[in-house]
Amino acid sequence: MASELLPIGIFLVVLFILLGSGVWVGLALLGVAWFGMELFTSRPVGDAMMTIIWRSSSSWTLTALPLFIWMGEILYRTRLSEDMFKGLSPWMARLPGGLLHTNVVGCTVFAAVSGSSAATLMTVGKMSVPELRRRNYPEHLVIGTLAGAATLGLMIPPSLTLIVYGVTINESITKLFIAGIVPGLVLAALFMGYIAVISKLSKNYRPEPEPRMSFAEKLKRSRFLIPVLTLILVVIGSMYLGFATATEAAAFGVIGAMVLAAVQGSLTRQSLIDSLLGATRTSAMIALILAGAAFLSLSMGFTGLPRALAAWINSLHLSRFELLMALLVFYIVLGCFLDGISSVVLTMAVVEPMIRQAGIDFIWFGIFVVVVVEMAQITPPIGFNLFVMQGMTGHQMNFIAKAAFPMFLIMVAMVFLLIAVPDLATWLPSHMREIGL
Repeated sequence: MASELLPIGIFLVVLFILLGSGVWVGLALLGVAWFGMELFTSRPVGDAMMTIIWRSSSSWTLTALPLFIWMGEILYRTRLSEDMFKGLSPWMARLPGGLLHTNVVGCTVFAAVSGSSAATLMTVGKMSVPELRRRNYPEHLVIGTLAGAATLGLMIPPSLTLIVYGVTINESITKLFIAGIVPGLVLAALFMGYIAVISKLSKNYRPEPEPRMSFAEKLKRSRFLIPVLTLILVVIGSMYLGFATATEAAAFGVIGAMVLAAVQGSLTRQSLIDSLLGATRTSAMIALILAGAAFLSLSMGFTGLPRALAAWINSLHLSRFELLMALLVFYIVLGCFLDGISSVVLTMAVVEPMIRQAGIDFIWFGIFVVVVVEMAQITPPIGFNLFVMQGMTGHQMNFIAKAAFPMFLIMVAMVFLLIAVPDLATWLPSHMREIGL
């Protein structure tokens, strides 16, 4: 067994050397795969790399990815965050925890039209942080709840991570999107529950009270939510009702985002160019990672490593729960060094045989993986949301990580909730199939 698993040590050593030297993740994956092919196979490496990269990058399903990213970039440059805060604050003010709930609800709403954790954080944060500071909300709660709630951008559809997972494991993107709705809302509810409890326990929770509004005034302020809710209905509703595929819905989203930006007066030639460049940079980064991961999967397949590792795990006779706990720890550790998308594409070639052999539903496992890699967004030293928050607020990294730690623990609790109640992820896709949607 040791000889069969020897390649994994070589792969890991080369990978960590490349990553530690500052090489881009996608190029590091290509380098490891090239090294493995040269060392363990006699197949022409150039031909294999050319074929697999073309095959992995020419997927029609993958077309949804840059379109959803472009939609998020356009919306980031609108007054959407200001409008959301105006529309949400009257309804949140009387809840235990007050306007801190706008961080969670705002991230939940924007996640439904973004798909990106970073875009969600920047869009909601650029309005909520100054407003909450002005009202004297505790800084650690403002920072922590926003950093944690922004990870909902990875869960609530359209999720870029779910698209990548679906493409990598050849699973329906629409089914994965449907599966992410209930867990995403449950996780948001857990975040809001934490805010309600901590607001009662925190000794320095003394925000300025909000002026009371009549029900009619609250409804009037809610008109600011109409544009984003309409866009959500167009994008998500078109998929769930069977009118459009994920790629077609993404195209509708881009058109809707442009219309929204034009109506708000924020669609200028420069903002359009900036959104295109931003979407191109992000899409190219993800495409390079996917290409590298596809080549690495091929390389490891030739060595027989995934099958050997799956057989070794099987020989340990782990129960389903023990296997999931091992994967939970594995992904948490991996998330300290890689972003969520990189973690997914890097590991699926090895993890897929394990979960297939254990009889774990691939739709459910996709949601499990997304919750776990969400944690990577707020775990140092690589947690991307921590860097975004640092740039936005000027706080030290250790302060932001400490403020976000309770949200990390809530995500861990969400993993156990998913394991205990798998129907949270599987009931809705099954129900939609039964009624023919």
